[in-house]
Amino acid sequence: MTLEAHVTQGPLTTEAGAPVADNQNSATAGAGGPVLIQDQSLLEKLAHFNRERIPERIVHARGAGAYGTFTLTRDVSQWTRAAFLSEVGKETETFLRFSTVAGNLGSADAVRDPRGFALKFYTEEGNYDLVGNNTPVFFIKDAIKFPDFIHTQKRDPYTGSQEADNVWDFWGLSPESTHQVTWLFGDRGIPATLRHMNGYGSHTYQWNNEAGEVFWVKYHFKTDQGIKNLTQDEANKLAGEDPDSHQRDLREAIERGDFPSWTVQVQIMPEADAATYRFNPFDLTKVWPHADYPPIEIGKLELNRNPENIFAEVEQSIFSPAHFVPGIGPSPDKMLQGRLFAYGDAHRYRVGINADHLPVNRPHATEARTNSRDGYLYDGRHKGAKNYEPNSFGGPSQTDRPLWQGTSVTGVTGSTTAPVHAEDNDFVQAGNLYRLYSEDEKSRLIDNLAGFIAKVSREDIADRAINNFRQADDDFGKRLEAAVQALRG
Repeated sequence: MTLEAHVTQGPLTTEAGAPVADNQNSATAGAGGPVLIQDQSLLEKLAHFNRERIPERIVHARGAGAYGTFTLTRDVSQWTRAAFLSEVGKETETFLRFSTVAGNLGSADAVRDPRGFALKFYTEEGNYDLVGNNTPVFFIKDAIKFPDFIHTQKRDPYTGSQEADNVWDFWGLSPESTHQVTWLFGDRGIPATLRHMNGYGSHTYQWNNEAGEVFWVKYHFKTDQGIKNLTQDEANKLAGEDPDSHQRDLREAIERGDFPSWTVQVQIMPEADAATYRFNPFDLTKVWPHADYPPIEIGKLELNRNPENIFAEVEQSIFSPAHFVPGIGPSPDKMLQGRLFAYGDAHRYRVGINADHLPVNRPHATEARTNSRDGYLYDGRHKGAKNYEPNSFGGPSQTDRPLWQGTSVTGVTGSTTAPVHAEDNDFVQAGNLYRLYSEDEKSRLIDNLAGFIAKVSREDIADRAINNFRQADDDFGKRLEAAVQALRG
């Protein structure tokens, strides 16, 4: 559908539908006199203008999105009973929002920052939201640390700027971040475009089949366009010349019919393996090595339609990892558990209690049947139906079948660390990643890290940060220390 098809014909009207006689001049008390309060067209326009933006996201504020299609290419019914994953060739409408994490709504696209990869499947059993990033791991493993982490990435309350001291003080005191930081400052830290990067579900999720068997799953979205990245110098130049570079590239690619796509893979772990696996499988700072659980190709994701209004469809779109469908559920991942609350709570504050009623957010392949009523922007969809359950007036009723299988737990409640597995530590996978890099990749990684650490004002903060990388790999630490010293003189 062309943009021209949406141009409304006929007279300009007020919000109430009355025709506007003059949209060029305010009503005044005589020529050159003060403006009259009775000019309701003027007051309505100014009042709406003051309110036409909702609060931006605290994180992931800067984003772009598009609609598309997920097509299942492999029978996965042995692992999950999810209906949209039930038949080879089945297509499901999707909406994907890409984003940077730390920057505000007006920041540039070409920056060193993880990219959000939030995917909504409009399935016949309800919407399924998969909230991930373009990295398979994250900086922290427990949601209780998330506000503190984000505060270090955002503007300092005193200086009003992002401060290297804050960033490296937190990372140095949180050695679990070493793996993700090694990713972030490597070549893939600044994607050339949104089309030329992978996506990951990052967290571990539960799949369960018709027999009630449980499997732990990680999602991978491998770009079919190939990986392309920017160097720090290229990104600095592009961010200044075209801050909208990633958003523009995605929109224009879809406009010309060059639809980006990703091959969808999953790693699958039988439930019984989790207790004795060498790494904690629910630790968001760790990957499952492919040699242990090889990725299995299950489908294709294609983006093929641009949103027609960025505010309505991208900024007001909401994603929550608590939006599951039958056959898919959460894991004991402590970061995921926190996000099950935090994402929905953010949307209730930012968009409103009826955010799920908006076209981009409501189910497209089924109907939401809930007893929730009223509140800000409620659209009256329930009409005169009863708003309680159970009722004898033909209202919706419970199914008596949970979406996912329960997880066995033992022990005493309290604030505890996650169980430690045989090879768990904060540095082993960061070291493995460093040793996978080519010599050129290592050099660029060292340069990127050193350039940022050299901005730290206190030697103890810099030394602690460097020491984390030394524990990951001795060569890594030695080279980084020398590079930082050279820059600091």
